[in-house]
Amino acid sequence: MFYHLSHSSTEDTAFTLLTRALGQGWRVMVRGDDGTLARLDEALWTLSDDSFLPHGREGGPHDAAQPVLLGTGAIGNGANCLMVVGNAPFDPEEAAPLDRLWVLFDGLDDRALARARDQWRAVVGAGVTAQYWSEEGGRWEKKAERSASS
Repeated sequence: MFYHLSHSSTEDTAFTLLTRALGQGWRVMVRGDDGTLARLDEALWTLSDDSFLPHGREGGPHDAAQPVLLGTGAIGNGANCLMVVGNAPFDPEEAAPLDRLWVLFDGLDDRALARARDQWRAVVGAGVTAQYWSEEGGRWEKKAERSASS
């Protein structure tokens, strides 16, 4: 699922998606660059006044036990979902066995948009169905869905 951010921040969108994922009983690896992960780490503790999202940063003694693990490397917590933020890379082959792959990208950044288009083609080329979500109208709408056979 590709999320074209144009109104919401990465932190707000990730918080919403991660809350839903944990509600489904899913485990998530969030892969990003250090700066984006630092902002997201802070947001997961503070975005909601009445709760926080349980998570940890990669490299701690309890990585495997984290329901949400923030890191730069391979999935380290047995996650069945991967969220890619910032400039983080991923291999489209990683998506095939997962319940979810979320790619969050800044739709106002031309380079991020070009990278997301390349990632979209790679995911579909790897035989994984991809959905494109946009918030251009101020709310999330599915704009496209494509599978390898389309």
